[in-house]
Amino acid sequence: MQDSSLQQARVYTDFSGLNALKTQARTDKRAALEEVARQFESLFLSEMLKSMRKAGDVLSEGNYLKSNQSDLYRDMFDSQMSLTMAGGQGTGLAEALVRQLSRQIPGMDTEGGKLAGHRASLADYDRSLPALSASLPAQVQKVAAVAQESVAAQAKSASELPDRFDSPEHFVSALLPVAERISRDSGIDPKLMVAQAALETGWGRHMIRGEQGEPSFNLFGIKADSRWSGDTVSITTTEYREGLPMKEQASFRAYRDYESSFRDYVSFLESNPRYREVLSLADQPEVFAEKLQEAGYATDPEYGSKIRQIMSRDSLMTLSLGSDGMKE
Repeated sequence: MQDSSLQQARVYTDFSGLNALKTQARTDKRAALEEVARQFESLFLSEMLKSMRKAGDVLSEGNYLKSNQSDLYRDMFDSQMSLTMAGGQGTGLAEALVRQLSRQIPGMDTEGGKLAGHRASLADYDRSLPALSASLPAQVQKVAAVAQESVAAQAKSASELPDRFDSPEHFVSALLPVAERISRDSGIDPKLMVAQAALETGWGRHMIRGEQGEPSFNLFGIKADSRWSGDTVSITTTEYREGLPMKEQASFRAYRDYESSFRDYVSFLESNPRYREVLSLADQPEVFAEKLQEAGYATDPEYGSKIRQIMSRDSLMTLSLGSDGMKE
């Protein structure tokens, strides 16, 4: 039995039946095809009736009963009559269309019947899970072991870096790969970060150390203020006050390795609003260095130009420059 909503498609003034026809086409293509074929046949009959009426219009000229209103009602009557005729026995056109078009609909055989293996909706698909391979647990353990080895290798590589460096070349070769890893996420030029670290630490020969000589791995001279909850070391440093160098006691952040220092440097800039403009220039390292100084990263008035001098060396960094200013 056909859906009553589809029956509404046979009343030419009711367009809700057309929406029901679209819905039916998603679930029952055969029934939808039959109804569309009847609709097409009704259009054919409607055009045939119009041609017949037009031929009769010649004989009705001068008839006082003929008017625009009567023509309107006649056309409404013909439209409904064509739908009714197509919905009944019809002329056979709808059946011919169904036979012809059903061969082109996926999931229907040449006779218009539904194929047994056709999946018209998600409900037709098998929802059972495939059987797990017996080797799957071993493969999972293998992948986990490889991941652990990778993490251990990275940790070992970081721990193998020295807390002192023999030369600028040694400093660059050891820390530039670390800076390049950090640069992938931050966008800050790795050469700029290494150049700034070289300036702050005197190419690694003047690293900040604790009272017992333990390394802090602090490459950027970032001080330990109230926002820092990690380890700290206290040293005497040189600060510039109104252009004059002065010795002061200050606490600095301490890290477990150099990579932590690089990451905290990026986090330090990103979390401080005054460096927002500086970070927007990450793709322009020389301008970045200048703006970093203007934003108050260090008290040394020549801080930005010194970083640019280090970056301009042919081998990136071959001249040692002492650190003359620390951050506030």
